[in-house]
Amino acid sequence: MLPRYFLTDSYPIRGDDAVAAIITVENGRYLMQLRDDIPRIFYPGHWGCFGGAVGPGESGLDALRRELAEELEMQALIAEQFVRLDFDLSQLGQKQCYRTYYEIKVTEAEVAKFVLHEGAEMRLLAPPELFELRLTPYDSFALWLHYARNRFGSSAPIEPE
Repeated sequence: MLPRYFLTDSYPIRGDDAVAAIITVENGRYLMQLRDDIPRIFYPGHWGCFGGAVGPGESGLDALRRELAEELEMQALIAEQFVRLDFDLSQLGQKQCYRTYYEIKVTEAEVAKFVLHEGAEMRLLAPPELFELRLTPYDSFALWLHYARNRFGSSAPIEPE
């Protein structure tokens, strides 16, 4: 069953520059957020990464730290940029924008201390569970890139088809 507002909301939205956290724990699971099923947001009722919009004059890393503090009471001290996705929304009357993903490694003990302030639920998920869920498409792509990261680069073996 589709989330209530995914296809029925008609409130205007706009694309903004954004940041997101690929949060992993020691056993390879990912910490994910079930987005609220409310109008006026991208992909209500879908699973996605924690994060949000970059404010005017704010760096990506500062925005990420602010968002994680607001959403989880998490103090992200070490976050490494993983990938940036660029979106050209000019044909929709909007601007070009980006979504930068940062990798953050935490322990399960740290996750147990997080307090969820935004979203319907948070959950640690192994990759087979993760990719069976209704994920936001951009987060799904970034998470797959993260999971398959060893397949990229000059050291990745190229096999004939």
